[in-house]
Amino acid sequence: MELLEREAALAELSGLAERARAGDGQLALVAGEAGVGKTALVERLQREVPDARWSWSACDGLFTPLPLGPLFDLASQLGGELAALCAADAERHRLFGALLSQVSAPGVPDVVVMEDVHWADEATADLLRFLGQRLAGAPVLLIVTYRDEAVAATHPLRLALRDLAGIARRIDLSPLSAAAVRRLAGPAVGVDPAQLYRLTGGNPFFVTEVLQAGLADVPVAARDAVLARAARLGPEARRLLDVVALAGHRVDPALADLVEPGAAAALDEIVGTGLLTADGPWPRFRHEMTRLAIEQGVPVHRRGPIHARILATLATLGCADAARMAFHAEAAGDGPAVLRHALPAARRAAALGAHREAIAQYERVLRVTASAGTSLDAEQLAALHDDLAAELSLIDRCEDAEAAWSRARTLWRECGNRLREGAALTQLAAVLPRLCRGGESRRAATGAVRILEPLGPGAELATAHAFLAGRLMVDGEYPAAAGAARRAAAMARALGLASVLSDALNIEGCVAHSTDDDGTPAIQESLRIAMGAGLHEQATRAFVNLHATFGCQRRFAEALRVFTEGIAYCEDHDISTYGTYLRGEHALALERTGQWEPAATGCERLLAMTASPANRLTPLISLARIRARQGAGEVSELLGEALTGAIGSEHVQYICLARLARGEAHWLAGQDDLARQEAEHAAAVAGRCIGWDRGAVSAWLRRTGSALAPPPGPLPGPYQREMAGQAERAAREWAALGCPYDAALALADSAEERLLRQALEAFTGLGATAAAGITRLRMRRLGIRSVPAGRRPAPRTGPLGLTVREQQILDLLGDGLSNAEIAGRLFISPKTVEHHVSAVLAKTGTRTRKSAVTRAQSQDG
Repeated sequence: MELLEREAALAELSGLAERARAGDGQLALVAGEAGVGKTALVERLQREVPDARWSWSACDGLFTPLPLGPLFDLASQLGGELAALCAADAERHRLFGALLSQVSAPGVPDVVVMEDVHWADEATADLLRFLGQRLAGAPVLLIVTYRDEAVAATHPLRLALRDLAGIARRIDLSPLSAAAVRRLAGPAVGVDPAQLYRLTGGNPFFVTEVLQAGLADVPVAARDAVLARAARLGPEARRLLDVVALAGHRVDPALADLVEPGAAAALDEIVGTGLLTADGPWPRFRHEMTRLAIEQGVPVHRRGPIHARILATLATLGCADAARMAFHAEAAGDGPAVLRHALPAARRAAALGAHREAIAQYERVLRVTASAGTSLDAEQLAALHDDLAAELSLIDRCEDAEAAWSRARTLWRECGNRLREGAALTQLAAVLPRLCRGGESRRAATGAVRILEPLGPGAELATAHAFLAGRLMVDGEYPAAAGAARRAAAMARALGLASVLSDALNIEGCVAHSTDDDGTPAIQESLRIAMGAGLHEQATRAFVNLHATFGCQRRFAEALRVFTEGIAYCEDHDISTYGTYLRGEHALALERTGQWEPAATGCERLLAMTASPANRLTPLISLARIRARQGAGEVSELLGEALTGAIGSEHVQYICLARLARGEAHWLAGQDDLARQEAEHAAAVAGRCIGWDRGAVSAWLRRTGSALAPPPGPLPGPYQREMAGQAERAAREWAALGCPYDAALALADSAEERLLRQALEAFTGLGATAAAGITRLRMRRLGIRSVPAGRRPAPRTGPLGLTVREQQILDLLGDGLSNAEIAGRLFISPKTVEHHVSAVLAKTGTRTRKSAVTRAQSQDG
């Protein structure tokens, strides 16, 4: 059938293929609703680029997929090292590297197709990211098709697509126009093109099904059109069609022949109707909507027996896809077979970093064990809950992880296995803080040590001491935390436990940081041990704490380096719990350095996700502070949730951060008494916080006129200057650290007109409308004349797409100022100015500062 209204998309793909042929690797994302013609478009491209080596793969939506299913599809076609590694169950980084190497070899250009990636498992999403970021210089075109509306905001694929946004070329396919539908319908007897368009919405698949079914009346669903075509088949072919629809998108002739003897002739008959296509190595359904229509038409009472025959036949053929076998086993009601296949499928998925697929398999086992006739003994069931909880905790499904570990603990206790009960209780203590249930976490941690100590030294007791150390640390009990961490480290060294040693050193470093010592060497050693031993969870924990430590110390360049490495590691191993935390801390660093637009965007994205309560705290606080400073709406709901979570977590630094954020919001709203109360609440916990937090509390107590004494302990340099009334010196130190808002706040505390005007200019440049208003009010109360009036905030992006700060930089470039002079004028660091200048040059499409100014002036004219 004719391919209509796809000329532009085809031309774009052809251009990408030519660039790939020249050694400039390309990634094309072909998106559109089901049935819109994504596959048809790629197949047309194949006919136009016949000299390339084409490799096809797809994600299957029928069952919980085999992790890296598309990679295994490609291995069967490419052979070589990739196929050998797949057969050897190699680690996924070796599989990724082998695939990239084989499709990047010089000679015939490669076109690699991955279809239906909206069904991708996490490992496949990571593969897509891996390939997309490494195509440069390779003669390969990677084409990915997917339904955009089918990819949830929290799905790993969505994150991968976001990361590839600057690399990939996206091609969106829309439904056909009424004119195109009319052209497709042609002289079809009895079909009203207008009615056909109205009911199909221009969906090419639906239109084609109606026309090929030869229906005089347009059906109300594509399913009816598909079933009408199927009704033309003879009884043997119709029976076989039901079987292959339940077996999957592709049809294995050997499987079909064993399930339905003499299937070859019946397959030919089905292909003849167009329901199956035979243009590849195996026949396959022309579209997943076709398969679904047939599957849904199979009577429920016939499905189980068909699945049982498929399962038996796959076993005869030696099928090694445990996920596929587990699916058919459950559908057949064969509980023992589910246990045989789902558990290995889960463990393989976990090993490949496909944690959601592992969880799906563990949950499948739990479903069948809840039914009659299939059971695990108590120890097996307890171990299953342990494994399930471990996977759940890695993807931030912490409520479910808490339930699974609670169940595991109960089962181990009923079995009389105190060692495993204590271990489960330790893990329960570790997940409860993610739910902001600090008190329960502490009781669980101390309870685990109490259970395990009488059993003597071992991995379980060492782990329990490490987690207890972490709990004591966030409670602000630093000597006790240090002691527990040292006990854990000593036990770990004696027993050769790299995982526990990594965690213990991590906590030791955090304790040192919390007591104003430099804890980064210990955390870096923790990370080195974890990376060397392939301990993914421990490594991500070390990345998180190292990044947070650098951020708290305002060592933002080092924090950015750790974030870049850490987020890549979290994504490579699909550990979203710590990846989400890292993104939240990164948004906080952006906020502190005055990069409010990307900070707010990052916070909004994180809060739109389904994240654990603890992972929401930092985004809630950062977003609220930005909005409050900008005067951009009510923030009480954000800060209310943040304070509730912080108090529930019993984490002293979060409590301090949330209290100060609420105090600042009140201050910006002119509610001085409420602001003072919040600062005093923060002071109640500040004695157990780091120097930077104590400094912030001291500054806000002073700013709000509190009579309360500042918390005891040394303060970092900028806060020392503020407390000494040295506003200008404090501002310069803040600027050197890259903290423009803090610099402006320090200036705004002065009574000197010159400094207040500088503060006002800095607030205006940041878009801190509310803070600028407070400064104007202070200036007027001091009797300062000619106070600049507040002006309407500039649009987020003007004609050239410049932010408020970038426009301010551009204006100063027009005055001929150097980076250092601009930094001095705006109280930001020269490095920050350099970043803004680079952004201005990019957005104006110029190479020099003078050209950027000229371009802006011409735009204004």
